[in-house]
Amino acid sequence: MSRGRLLERPAGLPSWFEPLLTRVGDSRTEDFTPLRPPAHGGRPSAVLVLLGESEPSADTPGGPDLLVLQRAATMRNHAGQPAFPGGGTDPEDADAVATALREAQEEVGLDPSSAEALALLPDLYIPVSSFVVTPVLAWWRRPHPVSPLQAAEVAHVARLPISELVDPRNRIRVRHPSGWVGPAFQVRGMLVWGFTAGVISKVLDMGGWARPWEPGALVALPEASAPVPATRGGAPDEVLP
Repeated sequence: MSRGRLLERPAGLPSWFEPLLTRVGDSRTEDFTPLRPPAHGGRPSAVLVLLGESEPSADTPGGPDLLVLQRAATMRNHAGQPAFPGGGTDPEDADAVATALREAQEEVGLDPSSAEALALLPDLYIPVSSFVVTPVLAWWRRPHPVSPLQAAEVAHVARLPISELVDPRNRIRVRHPSGWVGPAFQVRGMLVWGFTAGVISKVLDMGGWARPWEPGALVALPEASAPVPATRGGAPDEVLP
């Protein structure tokens, strides 16, 4: 069983990070999925769950937001899917934080010094690809412009306001062609589902941000763009209950 782990509480941390940080520190793998990482084996990887804060403008209400990217439609796997920055651990990576920040720098041009890792969520095992994914919760202390740096892999980058993610009008369920049903978000032209939506949903709950919402009608995923999920699992951009 893997547990969440707090790394630091830097000075100046926005008050809205509580109760999220405390609850992440007490979280377990079972809070996200019943699938436990294997005692041996599994490919280490990490994703960056990067929370920043926007000023109010004509396009955003301001307040906390979450950085996501959209995979290129031409990719062999996960084509067109929104995801957290991240990927497999390289031999030179010191730890999960290093992996997540490196991947974000390579994919969208994130300045690693602008973000501070606050906590590690529990490791999440993805049996269909043998990934063991560590979500790294971080504070974007100094937000700056980001954009796709790898056109073959990343089509779009967005900061999704938490206020829009918790809006009941933006929360839906999707059905995979296999019959799997899971949570999803329709925000700013993106359909966020699978692993990414599962982690976001849990973060919203732990942060005390989630609002009651009616599941409503199911939205069917196009078969051509929907990777086959494992039982309550998937690859890093696939499925988490």
